[in-house]
Amino acid sequence: MRIAILSRNKKLYSTRRLIEACTQRGHEPLVLDALRSYMEVVPSKPEVHFKGETLNAFDAVIPRIGASITFYGTAVLRQFEMMGSFPLNESVAISRSRDKLRSLQLLSRKGVGLPSTGFAHHPDDIQDLIKMVGGAPLVIKLLEGTQGIGVVLAETKKAAESVIEAFMGLKANIMVQEYIKEAGGADIRCLVIGDKVVAAMKRQALPGEFRSNLHRGGSASLIKITPAERATAVKAAKIMGLNVAGVDLLRSSRGPLVMEVNSSPGLEGIEAATGKDIAGMIIEFIEKNAQPNKTKTRGKG
Repeated sequence: MRIAILSRNKKLYSTRRLIEACTQRGHEPLVLDALRSYMEVVPSKPEVHFKGETLNAFDAVIPRIGASITFYGTAVLRQFEMMGSFPLNESVAISRSRDKLRSLQLLSRKGVGLPSTGFAHHPDDIQDLIKMVGGAPLVIKLLEGTQGIGVVLAETKKAAESVIEAFMGLKANIMVQEYIKEAGGADIRCLVIGDKVVAAMKRQALPGEFRSNLHRGGSASLIKITPAERATAVKAAKIMGLNVAGVDLLRSSRGPLVMEVNSSPGLEGIEAATGKDIAGMIIEFIEKNAQPNKTKTRGKG
């Protein structure tokens, strides 16, 4: 199969591993920088061009689209969908999962466990917003933040008021969430492929830090997850419409709570922690499922 990998850097660990897995299984991978790909949008024959060349439809496309280029990257992916290529994750599902508030609203509608979350626009509503999520300590998150950037733990009501007022003054979109103390600065990353959790790791924050992201110095270790955690991760990925997802869970006194559903989960940490060939499993999923024009939305969403 001809498989396109939408990635800005072929030297990144996840991209390298996907190239290796494709080659080992006899496929022809091509890495495309989404920002160097451009489109001709015409009624009869949609096209994607790359560095002056017209690209034919690929059998499959693996999107590794960074959060900062979501809008343009999903537009390129949508064009490939319209050309009949099978996307590992569909453009509409990626857009859905990248909108933090929308994704939580969709999960809550289906009864998935979440930390209590508040969202407001006006400074006059800050007092009630804080009360809504159970008071301080609480977590304040920029909706556009990634990898733990733009996430603040406010330990007192006064601190929460000050930080929220500051963000609102900058016209930044934020949400406020209850702080799950019993999680102890740890979360669980479940890697979902299709309808299975194929690997899971525990991410533990550094002492004095509450963000467990590996990019923030957190450590990763193998963990055995419960049936409830497994079911929650699979359900969350399905609600987003993602075939492959990294679902981040918190262990709480009321069961597993979903923090985030990531449409382009990194492979390095979880392959190192579990010793599993995640890249190979992704290519195997494509082999079993890739068919021309199989995209559910066909570029409509």
